[in-house]
Amino acid sequence: MHLLVINGPNLNLLGIREPDIYGRGTYNDLCRRISAHAEACGATVEFFQSNHEGAIVDRIQEAYQVVDGIIINPAAYTHTSVAILDALKAVAIPCVEVHISDVDAREAFRKVSYVALVAEKRFAGYGFDGYLMAMDYLIETYHS
Repeated sequence: MHLLVINGPNLNLLGIREPDIYGRGTYNDLCRRISAHAEACGATVEFFQSNHEGAIVDRIQEAYQVVDGIIINPAAYTHTSVAILDALKAVAIPCVEVHISDVDAREAFRKVSYVALVAEKRFAGYGFDGYLMAMDYLIETYHS
């Protein structure tokens, strides 16, 4: 199974950005953990991070007929981007939404997720483990 992990704005600053909320692990630490888990599961994974909505939309579109599943942490775009929702709907690739923090326990505006309208599952508040849980879900569901 070939998976695409997409991370949205400010996730490139993991480790220095609000470590009390997001932890001290860096973006590279996150990618290494996901890669090791993918290898152990017999899957392949590629990563994409952008602070720009249009770049995320472009990457989702480029994934059409190339990847078997998408794990996405749209970050702030979770709550604002109909464009990312529409791109995910258009490509119809199985998708799981991930958030490092428990967004439902934070500010009220974070409870709104456009991506949730298309994502099959959502893992929030599990730190980096949420990405591994998303990967396990996609592998168990679509790779038999």
